[in-house]
Amino acid sequence: MNVWVDADACPVVIKDMLFRAARRTHVLVTLVANQALLIPISPYIKALRVATTPDAADQAILDRVAPNDLVVTADIPLAAHAVRLGAAGLSPRGVVFNQDTIGAQVATRNLMTDLRDTGAITGGPATLSLADRRNFANHLDAWLARMPALKALKAE
Repeated sequence: MNVWVDADACPVVIKDMLFRAARRTHVLVTLVANQALLIPISPYIKALRVATTPDAADQAILDRVAPNDLVVTADIPLAAHAVRLGAAGLSPRGVVFNQDTIGAQVATRNLMTDLRDTGAITGGPATLSLADRRNFANHLDAWLARMPALKALKAE
């Protein structure tokens, strides 16, 4: 089981949480970006640099993700594709993407895009709050806690 990070727009504080989790649990965390990334030296932390073409990082993740992996992204379409492939998804704000939630999240994203396109809504999302970080950490810990059970099922 691996964690795939859409790293181009992932906040540093979230990356740091993922680095600590990788060292603590020995889960492989791979950051995928179209630019060079500074990462700690660890056998459990890797960076994958992709072309600067649109959606290159998304496609690299989708080409490699496996069922039960975790994809960390704020990109709803990427999360939707990953969930269809059997992965779990988690946004840097701690929003969980799964089979039960992704349809509504895609619909909300499309509505917000339409509202922004018409000028009804301007501006971007709020800055990452302490509550967002806590929510991310809690959901990451819950996914990591499931790992041993999932590994045991695969071994049977």
